[in-house]
Amino acid sequence: MLAAMDSLWQQAAADSVDLHSVVVVKDGQVIYEDWRNGGHPDSLHVLYSVSKTFTSLAVGMAIDDSLLRIDEKIVDIFPDYLPDSVGDNLAAVTVEDLLTMSAGHASGPNLYTDIMRLTEEDSTMSWVRQYLSYPVEYEPGTVFSYSSMGTYMLSAAVQARTGKKLIDYLTPRLFEPLGIEGAVWAESPEGVNTGGWGLMLKTEDLAKAGQLMLNHGEWNGKQIVPAEWIDAMSQRHISSMQGTPNSIEYIPTEEELMTSDWVQGYGYQVWRCRHNAYRADGSFGQFIVVMPDQNAVVAMTAGSHTYQKELNLVWDYILPQIK
Repeated sequence: MLAAMDSLWQQAAADSVDLHSVVVVKDGQVIYEDWRNGGHPDSLHVLYSVSKTFTSLAVGMAIDDSLLRIDEKIVDIFPDYLPDSVGDNLAAVTVEDLLTMSAGHASGPNLYTDIMRLTEEDSTMSWVRQYLSYPVEYEPGTVFSYSSMGTYMLSAAVQARTGKKLIDYLTPRLFEPLGIEGAVWAESPEGVNTGGWGLMLKTEDLAKAGQLMLNHGEWNGKQIVPAEWIDAMSQRHISSMQGTPNSIEYIPTEEELMTSDWVQGYGYQVWRCRHNAYRADGSFGQFIVVMPDQNAVVAMTAGSHTYQKELNLVWDYILPQIK
């Protein structure tokens, strides 16, 4: 194992993957861990969109508490923030559409950029109100359009129904049982955790969250998250091809399926991977890779744009060691 991991770090350097940490868990035991290139086991790491998966866990808990429904319309959650005219597409958007990045916006990234720009002009602006005023071009549930603001709406929905910010809702129910301490989560101007980004945790914490999902929501004999929710969030619900009207029906080529971890489909704020795995995925190479067939989890932090090359390190160097 050590020789393979030394080769992994060498290949990372050769591929310009600025890898900061790797933790490998097999059969519930840490079998490898290392921090380099400025990474440190006690340091919080900015997780970017890995935050989304934690938001999904919170949504599953709120649904289990009967505070939210998967088919609930967002216009019913935020009746005081609606535009003067509510179109049919906006009226149809559900919690599930937000979870699967298929709320009907032609460009989720543009929506984020626009709201950030408007926030610079008016720091008191409601992101919820602005989101609901944005054009919904497609029928919800039909087009995959990756949207951090959609995840923000899930955070806002949890807060609206629980009366607690996402981090406060998760701390006693998820973070404390897993022994996760010192979590930090950014907030919007209206006092809502950003949901789709802004969470900071340690690499060990990512490994724990991955193990929780691998265990179908169970931790030390206690069901932390409903098993049914973990099963649902980790399944393919929609094609992960970005922003075309037929994206839900897109069938990847054999070559794409063999070489790309971005065409395997999308669940509830998690990406499907090759090798029947799934992952939490954040910008600059933050990953939690859950591998049910190998009963294993890999947590990685980094600071690079070579995402596929980083995932290839898992398949080329770690997978052969844990089969």
